[in-house]
Amino acid sequence: MTAPVRAWVRMPSGKRLDLLDPTPFDWDDADLALGLARTYRWGGHSAWPLPLSVAQHSIMVMLLRQAEAPALSPEFALRELLHDAEEGLLGFDAISVIKPFLGDGFRALTRRLEHAVFLRYGLPSWTPQEHRRHKQADRIAAASEAVHVAGWSEQEVRRTLKIQSPVLAEDPLAALYGGTPWEPWPPALAAERFLEQLSELQKRIQFAR
Repeated sequence: MTAPVRAWVRMPSGKRLDLLDPTPFDWDDADLALGLARTYRWGGHSAWPLPLSVAQHSIMVMLLRQAEAPALSPEFALRELLHDAEEGLLGFDAISVIKPFLGDGFRALTRRLEHAVFLRYGLPSWTPQEHRRHKQADRIAAASEAVHVAGWSEQEVRRTLKIQSPVLAEDPLAALYGGTPWEPWPPALAAERFLEQLSELQKRIQFAR
């Protein structure tokens, strides 16, 4: 008889995440923060000594949405912070040019992980309008990262990457945390800051209830 295929991964906490059948109980917050801090955008390419983590990107997108909508609820801010959470659980952020080749199986896997994340954190599903506003912030972050972190020119961002969003001059993260603008954080620091944001938003949600 054929042995069953192992489809689970061990989290740093010791929990097991079944990638084919994930549940909201398969990881803890520190697992997620560390996974996002060790998962890199832009294929790990960077003009800096360190690559840019998905954790750092996630905080930036949240800050951009909060700046655009100052009355953004804690639930919606948490959804922004966790918009790429499945990448941290999977440990993989596929660059856009290869996504069409990964197939339906990969898309189904990421959707299952995203569904488990939304269940765990009690996140509301995106409405079309909310998702458009999220994508606007996500694209602004991507355009800015491409220039300031990955080393693309603004012309290349528009012509090659096909991102028409503006490139920010000021780093929203530097305004909050200090440090050198646009410099990628070390993984331990990225995990710490992501976990702080996650915990603070969860407290605000509980207090509001």
